[in-house]
Amino acid sequence: MSVVVRFLPDDVTINAEVGEPLLDVADRAGVFIPTGCLMGTCHACTVELDDGDTIRACITSVPPQAELTIHLFSDPTW
Repeated sequence: MSVVVRFLPDDVTINAEVGEPLLDVADRAGVFIPTGCLMGTCHACTVELDDGDTIRACITSVPPQAELTIHLFSDPTW
């Protein structure tokens, strides 16, 4: 199943497969998501979904839904 993933604020859209690691999708789209530990502990890769939930991109894969919108944070420390 293909999912449309949209990265804001730059409005970059790409198709991804369910289960594909979110960091891989961002990389293919040319979108930078900072990482630290790659285990979800440091929270460097925290992004926000449309519903206000926050997730850690390094340990999250694309869920089975039609569209996924990711709001990127701008953190100058990363």
